[in-house]
Amino acid sequence: MVTIAVRKNRAGRLIELEKEYGAHNYHPLPVVLERGEGVHVWDVEGKQYFDFLSAYSAVNQGHCHPKIVGALIEQAKKLTLTSRAFYNDSLGEYEEFITSFFGFDKVLPMNTGAEGVETAIKLCRKWAYLVKKVPENKAKIIACEGNFHGRTTTIVSMSSDPDARKDFGPYTPGIELIRYNNLEALRKALEDPNVAGFLVEPIQGEAGVVVPDAGYLKAAANLCKEKNVLFIADEVQTGIGRTGALLACDHEEVKPDILILGKALSGGVYPISAVLANDEIMLCIKPGEHGSTFGGNPIAARVAIAALEVIRDEKLAENAAELGLLFQNELKKIVSNRIEVIRGKGLFVAIVIKPMNGITAWDVCMHLKDNGLLAKPTHDHIIRFAPPLVITKEQVLEAADIIKRTIEGLG
Repeated sequence: MVTIAVRKNRAGRLIELEKEYGAHNYHPLPVVLERGEGVHVWDVEGKQYFDFLSAYSAVNQGHCHPKIVGALIEQAKKLTLTSRAFYNDSLGEYEEFITSFFGFDKVLPMNTGAEGVETAIKLCRKWAYLVKKVPENKAKIIACEGNFHGRTTTIVSMSSDPDARKDFGPYTPGIELIRYNNLEALRKALEDPNVAGFLVEPIQGEAGVVVPDAGYLKAAANLCKEKNVLFIADEVQTGIGRTGALLACDHEEVKPDILILGKALSGGVYPISAVLANDEIMLCIKPGEHGSTFGGNPIAARVAIAALEVIRDEKLAENAAELGLLFQNELKKIVSNRIEVIRGKGLFVAIVIKPMNGITAWDVCMHLKDNGLLAKPTHDHIIRFAPPLVITKEQVLEAADIIKRTIEGLG
């Protein structure tokens, strides 16, 4: 009993340290994690949980995958950073690997998803002026309501979420928002000859795993092609196996003009993002016009190769496709009038909760935590489920049973 009390005291102390010394820009569930392996994490009290957030899909390959961690450790012992002022013996091999893996001519390596989006915006604008010949400072980017592309000033300028946007103005010009999953709205926006790109999440994650109508992405890409506009896919969260295909765009055989990747590009062990495009677009940026001190560093290069090899060799996209169907079917067996909608693709799934008797999605997640499963609400009424793609059938069934018992137990 003394040991349990000490562990609980430690958890409380660690939470208080974050409150006292950290910015209050997050509101985490009150659980303090200290270890992870595969689909499980353990808190400082020794309790085991299913991780059904996967660090917002950064840990698709499972926590602390030995091959990925091994690549990090091996490279860290030799060379960590050179900056791009010099060549190193890892970057070129990574660039060859990732461009071949996804079928593009060139990659521009960065560190975070938001940096990837910012890079894509700059690249699109540069292309607009050099290739499309849009008048100077007139290039426009079309984005969608409900999007989440990151937290930088330019990116929140295209957000429709008041929490992300309010009191952060003045906002970046040259951005127009249209309704998601609405081809007519896109068609109308593309009538402006100064439109340079259409930036879209194939599935909107932060909005609550909003899956567009079948054919939307294909038709949108075709409309962009007709108007000589770049189709830019933000696959930071939906890419690298999450939805049951290597990329969510692959479900409709759409190849973006610019592809943005992040999160699972490292398996969660290191900040890595990438922007991929073919030469006509990528070579618009010349030396000195964009860069990053850490982008393309040797550790990132070796880690990303290992992370992508794990996705390929362990057939994790295929696993997500198969077990995603099983997971959704199990969730649909829940008997509760609290559930309004269950939706998703692959192992990217959301339950829309009807708030009743003062119980919101946050409260449901607190009960799930108590029962051994970690998930996080997005807004007050949606719970997003995204377990590591290494999950097994038996684990899916066990986790689905926890969710079923928890929701049905709320009455």
